[in-house]
Amino acid sequence: MRKGRAEFTCADLAGLSGILHNIEDCCSRARPISEPPYELAESLVPVGNVWCVLRRPVLTSIRIVSGVAWIGIREGFTVPNQISGLAPHSGRVHSQPSERTNTAGKQVSNKLLLWIADSDYSSLRPYLEYVNLPNHLVLHEAGGKLEFAYFPNRGLISLVVVMKDGKTAEAGIVGNEGFTGTTAAVGLIRSTLQAIVQITGDGFRVEVGALQNTLESGPHLQMMLSRYAVVRSMQVAQTAACNRLHNVEQRLARWLLMTQDRVDSGSLPLTHDFLATMLGTDRPTVSLAAGVLQKKKLIEYTRGAVNIVNRKKLEDSACECYGVIRQYDGELGLK
Repeated sequence: MRKGRAEFTCADLAGLSGILHNIEDCCSRARPISEPPYELAESLVPVGNVWCVLRRPVLTSIRIVSGVAWIGIREGFTVPNQISGLAPHSGRVHSQPSERTNTAGKQVSNKLLLWIADSDYSSLRPYLEYVNLPNHLVLHEAGGKLEFAYFPNRGLISLVVVMKDGKTAEAGIVGNEGFTGTTAAVGLIRSTLQAIVQITGDGFRVEVGALQNTLESGPHLQMMLSRYAVVRSMQVAQTAACNRLHNVEQRLARWLLMTQDRVDSGSLPLTHDFLATMLGTDRPTVSLAAGVLQKKKLIEYTRGAVNIVNRKKLEDSACECYGVIRQYDGELGLK
């Protein structure tokens, strides 16, 4: 490697990966990023679609992230927050997203399934059953035994607390960044939350028993799913505080922003009845809050759908909880 530039091309990455596999502390995973971190700008050199970190003469890591390879250095290499959360290398460069399918050939779009190492994905792949996720489908009941964990490709799943009198309140939402049934990742078979599809989509499900057996022989997969479960629990805690301390208009703005982050669309097929359920209030109260946001020209509401027309101002109208949760989202690759 010459000073200031790495002497290899993208075609050489497979061989380079084999070399790195023999280095104890090499790493292979980071959340998706579209540009090199600002802190490393002076230490990165582009070679085609490859960014090379050139701080020290000994390579220790290679990571394929959204078509870009990140090359790390053994000594003195400090990974910035933007690409933190690394796991030990599995011995292979990750497959590109378009290459991952289940055994029936259904393409995978779930970010969590795309992030895990090839070896872990190969172990899980035989158990991935493709499923459609129609609106209002209950995936598992609160307090009931978990039969499946669900990994959405598209759509939105709501996690809600259900009281004895039937009243409900939002606890969290899951899109293609994660999975439902997080308690299964830590050896439990029940959840206190109901999981219900609120925006139609599709994805994959895995029997809980098969998932837990796979985790026993896959410590890196276990770490990945457990990490997601911990971050999700932090979001649930923040949401609980939000529902208690902030007004409905702020909470509605926060919830719409979180939903858009997960479905990648400015048009959200949501009814006022559903929003009332998620925010733990009644329909008239939600209608008033939506009317305020619409009057400010932040959203447009038509029957059965909410269109976000000014996201920046909607962020300004949301409470501080959206910013906090968005920091957690950064750990999941959504930020």
